[in-house]
Amino acid sequence: MPVGPDAHRWSTFHGERTLIVAARTITSTVRVLETLPALLRDDPRVSVVFAHDPGSAFNDGVLDLLRTAGCRVVPWEQLERLSPDLILSASENIDVPEGDCPVLVLPHGVGFQKLVPDSRSSRERLSGVVPDSLLESGRAWLAISHPAQEEQLLASHPRAAGRTLLVGDPCFDELAGSRSRRSAYREALGVAEHQRLVVVSSTWGPTSLLGNHPDLPARLLAHLACDEYRVGAIVHPNVWSAHGAWQLRTLQAAAREAGLMLMPPVHAWRPALVAADVLVGDHGSVTLYGAAAGTPLLLAAFGEDAVAGTAVHHLASVAPRLDVHGDLLDQVERVAAEHTPERYADVAARAFSEPGHALARLRTVLYRLLELPEPPSPPPVPLALPVPDPPAVPVTSWQVTAGVTGGGPAPVVTVRRSPAAVAAYGAAPPDSAAVSTHLACSEDEHDRRLTESASVLVRSDPVSTSVGALRWIEDTLTRLPGSLLAATAVRGGGCLVGVRDGRVVEAAVTGSPLDPGVPAAVVYAGLRTGLRLDGAHVTLRLGDVREEDVVLRLRPALPRG
Repeated sequence: MPVGPDAHRWSTFHGERTLIVAARTITSTVRVLETLPALLRDDPRVSVVFAHDPGSAFNDGVLDLLRTAGCRVVPWEQLERLSPDLILSASENIDVPEGDCPVLVLPHGVGFQKLVPDSRSSRERLSGVVPDSLLESGRAWLAISHPAQEEQLLASHPRAAGRTLLVGDPCFDELAGSRSRRSAYREALGVAEHQRLVVVSSTWGPTSLLGNHPDLPARLLAHLACDEYRVGAIVHPNVWSAHGAWQLRTLQAAAREAGLMLMPPVHAWRPALVAADVLVGDHGSVTLYGAAAGTPLLLAAFGEDAVAGTAVHHLASVAPRLDVHGDLLDQVERVAAEHTPERYADVAARAFSEPGHALARLRTVLYRLLELPEPPSPPPVPLALPVPDPPAVPVTSWQVTAGVTGGGPAPVVTVRRSPAAVAAYGAAPPDSAAVSTHLACSEDEHDRRLTESASVLVRSDPVSTSVGALRWIEDTLTRLPGSLLAATAVRGGGCLVGVRDGRVVEAAVTGSPLDPGVPAAVVYAGLRTGLRLDGAHVTLRLGDVREEDVVLRLRPALPRG
């Protein structure tokens, strides 16, 4: 809506009430943006203005977020001119201007479960609770998701008596209601049917997962074979805001080059959490959301700033801990195998009351505070989350281990690939007569040192014809004389692997298409062990998740000249 003393002269929609959204941090602003449209859908009676409060240490990016969403924004100092009928925020630490309009504060996490620095003093305070002065004024209303949160508030802040509203948690309702679209989210993120998605969740501050173990994403990527696993990271928006996207991406550079899906701080974390097979987390709300929704969990950190008696504190007493220096693959596999969806049902029951009805309850509260009848439309229900954009960059180099067993007419070749960018975080690769390790690089690899050291070179995109594939193989092996093999897929099926001695091996693989680096690994293992390359029938195993038949045969090379 237009703003100013004569704003009515310029307005197209003449609303009966003015709702001010106080936008202070990315976290709190996102929560309102995700909730408010469903509450005010198709109602011209309510005019909404977003007021930007720049007073937080985590305010970086708030204005960009609001502008991207198309919100009408006014500076905080102009708030008094607007005569609001209701101020809505998911940040409890706003400086509310004088007046008598009510202030509705939504939670931006799960309850009041964390102690945070108080920006008004050198002490700590309970996250989510407005200042006592606002409670005393009788203007503040705190939305809660469980009756236990009211009991907690009364014990620590007696002035909160009578100022809470039990509405539930719209975010949890959306997560739970979107499970039916899990396969769509996984497909959008690039997670294959046979792969497990491990999501790392970190809150902010020195006691968080990344505060304790900033290299954990890279170490997971080094120990979880990339053909069997994908790894994502959900990092609290306060980390992005306080340190900047540039520094966060720089600190996770090796992990990102190894395929880490670093979820954008706005919206994308929710479908990623639904898509996860295993969650590695800490005492943040995202970890609690994931566990309550039924995802297997390993706790990699848990800070003393977590408040005793809360649902997340109870989660810490029942969830297994990750030994960050132990066998990461074994721990991930074990927690996935032993988990049951009901494992954290008691945790969910302590955090969320009557799930599925939060939006409807919140709309009732909102219109009551605005002193308007609710719209005649049906109460809002949780909508399925949108499909996310892929947040990962392609992996362009791999450390490949290939072992040959069985011998005879039906040998088995087991291939395990790890991104080369995180090789320093993994165990020393095995090397023996039956097991070999080599470096494979895509032609898109930007580190020339890796490309020049690679034993196997892989083309990213299929070549349209066999003749084109043979020419690419010849040109590549000529340009990079240190390599032994060059491999490319041919559009329509099949893979050609060129050997430095001039032989060309055609690898036909059953099942869905594979990255050409995988059949190239079969050929490499065959060369190392003396496997027959013409007419060989091989069983290919990608770890424990996929098994295919491979037929190798020699084909004529491209005529020279």
